[in-house]
Amino acid sequence: MRTVTRLYDYHADAVQVVNDLEAASIPRDDISIVANNRGDRYSPAAADAGSGAGTGATAGGILGGGVGLLAGVGLLAIPGVGPVVAAGWLVATLAGVGVGAAAGAATGGLVGSLTHAGVPEAEANVYAEGVRRGGSLVTVRGADADVARAEAIMDSRRPANWTERDRAYRASGWDRFDPAAPIYTPTEAEIERDRI
Repeated sequence: MRTVTRLYDYHADAVQVVNDLEAASIPRDDISIVANNRGDRYSPAAADAGSGAGTGATAGGILGGGVGLLAGVGLLAIPGVGPVVAAGWLVATLAGVGVGAAAGAATGGLVGSLTHAGVPEAEANVYAEGVRRGGSLVTVRGADADVARAEAIMDSRRPANWTERDRAYRASGWDRFDPAAPIYTPTEAEIERDRI
């Protein structure tokens, strides 16, 4: 099993990537999305909760899915990142399934979950910082053939180049993801997206 991850500055790009991956028959169980949810942009409360749909399905509709992986999206709080909406296999790692959410957070939150899945630590730090700053992360795991197809799909939607993003973050004084750093407001996230 290999793991590939891409960071998207625009949430619509990440949602489209998830839809494209599913359309290409990448197994749903091998896809994950984690999206910054500052300002409750994707909160189930923002939708018609009276429709009888479950929380996950409601949030999935807001995320652009309604069916498939995005229908199962849930709300989480990640130390240093803040509120996110997330779906897929990475969510189980983030929540510390089997060991409790507190243990999951203690082992490193998003950085720890990504490195545990095989993402190099330097990349994982950039990806976690990117989500903290308002981005959306898509992660796929699978056999080499599926991963190669997934990479082509993921690269077709303007992902951030993690090495360039690392340089840009470092130029502003950043060293690595810090779970104690202040959480970006929606306005700060928008300014950051425009800056980069």
